Amino acid sequence: MKNTKVLLFLGIVLLSFIGANSQNKQKNNAPLFSNFTYQGNDKVYTDNPLKSDEFYTPILQGCYPDPAITRKGDDYYMVCSSFAMFPGVPVFHSKDLVNWTDLGGVLNDVTQFNPHDTGISQGVYAPGITYNPHNDTFYMIVTAFSGGLNNIIVKTKDPMKGWGNPIKLGFGGIDPAIFFDDNGKGYIVHNDAPDNGKERYNGHRVIKIWEYDVENDKVIPGSDKIIVDGGVDPAKNPIWIEAPHLYKKDGKYFLMCAEGGTGGNHTEVIFKSDSPKGPFIPASNNPILTQKYFGRDRKNKVDWAGHADLVKGPGNKYYGIFLAVRPNEKNRVNTGRETFILPVDWSGEFPVFENGLIPLEPKMKMPKGVTENKTGKEGFFPNGNFTFNDNFTSNKLDNRWIGLRGPREKFITTSKKGLQINPFETNIKEVKPTSTLFYRQQHNSFSLTTTIEYKPKSDKDLAGVVALQNEGSNYVFGITMKDKDYYVVLQKNQKVRRDPVTSTIVASAKIDIKKPVQLQIKANGDEYVFSYSLNGVDFVTVGGTVSGDILSTDVAGGFTGCLLGLYATSANDAQPE
Repeated sequence: MKNTKVLLFLGIVLLSFIGANSQNKQKNNAPLFSNFTYQGNDKVYTDNPLKSDEFYTPILQGCYPDPAITRKGDDYYMVCSSFAMFPGVPVFHSKDLVNWTDLGGVLNDVTQFNPHDTGISQGVYAPGITYNPHNDTFYMIVTAFSGGLNNIIVKTKDPMKGWGNPIKLGFGGIDPAIFFDDNGKGYIVHNDAPDNGKERYNGHRVIKIWEYDVENDKVIPGSDKIIVDGGVDPAKNPIWIEAPHLYKKDGKYFLMCAEGGTGGNHTEVIFKSDSPKGPFIPASNNPILTQKYFGRDRKNKVDWAGHADLVKGPGNKYYGIFLAVRPNEKNRVNTGRETFILPVDWSGEFPVFENGLIPLEPKMKMPKGVTENKTGKEGFFPNGNFTFNDNFTSNKLDNRWIGLRGPREKFITTSKKGLQINPFETNIKEVKPTSTLFYRQQHNSFSLTTTIEYKPKSDKDLAGVVALQNEGSNYVFGITMKDKDYYVVLQKNQKVRRDPVTSTIVASAKIDIKKPVQLQIKANGDEYVFSYSLNGVDFVTVGGTVSGDILSTDVAGGFTGCLLGLYATSANDAQPE
């Protein structure tokens, strides 16, 4: 019996040793990333330096679309769409509308919001955020295209301390926003299809309103009503009336919406009523914001402006945030739809975006009483041209690093040596969570460089960097193995319409991986270059200059911008030639 116990003990020790070794083996096969540098170099910023009383717009560069904003006292909170990025619904805080702090994501619990099987342009989008002074509570409302959630609302007393659980709401449609009247009564407005699905034409949509039960957090059955049918001028068959927000000023109710679709015909329009349930009469001077009237080749072009929200800023001056894009020289949209800001003149009957009906400028005066532009300093979100460095040695990753279809914490480990990515058996082209840590492309011209220590074990192993518009439109640039040699390989993945993804090896090169390798992506507008260095000084280009067309929404489709990722996989199919 005694010998049996000894043998059993030795067996357990041996199994533990084997298990530990297998874990170490797996970890040793994981890439280690360090010395990450992203540097933006857009000419518009070098040509337009800031004066001491100015700041740049967009205030959020890169894929931060569909902004919404609210205010409590001197605190402003802003949210944006995130689609299948994780965590969902990025949220920002400011005291002055100029200097913003990134608070991470509202939907950060994958057991409650799980976009694991959705395309990148699904997930969650078009959020609303509203502070209710009657119960001192913030509400974030959004449409979730995953997990059977549909329209949901989450609440908090303090956005700095996280948010509550999602509450499912009993209505369809998209783009919900919540409004609280002076008497505390709640209403929800949203975009929907016409009643009974009877569309008169393609793009025919309506705006609905529901009464909201504040105590029980649900819409009141039977209280729904169509308050806008089609848009400003129904006789002209207006398309895609959406993104509604309801406001009250001087005893009147104002409904502001986007119209015309989120592309080149995007506009912002306004309606007025004596009641939150209408009838709503459009302003005679609509649209109140658009960039659709101007020449295609104008300098420092900003386009697609719309999907706006209003807030009283410093000195009780109104401001509007909205999405727009900054196309590159080939009119492609690789940075995605970004968050811009303009002052709003509401001295008359209707609000009007100041300079919102002329070509938008890259900078503007700071609000009255704001004395210091701290963007990019003291933890505030940067804009303009800036450099972002990360050695991954902090216990907490910067909130600008995100996952796709799942949390980044599932595959990363940080240490004093850098960032380790434990590879999933998932390829970047699959509609599944991938072991990729993403950073948004925030400039048309930029460089990204990182150091990687990695030794693949087979041709199924690859680690490196990616430039990704979606699962069917991306470049993979990484280190893999063929026979007994190591290679750096550039793969182009492209999906056309409903056809399968076509994968092409642009180029490859045999390399020595005895020392860490530096990988680099450089872009100058539509021209992208992928390079590597074995000595940290001399970079070798692989595949020459390639087009960034597949990284643009106008070619790849969808609603996102280009994401730049640190990638590892054990399901590689990029085979060196």
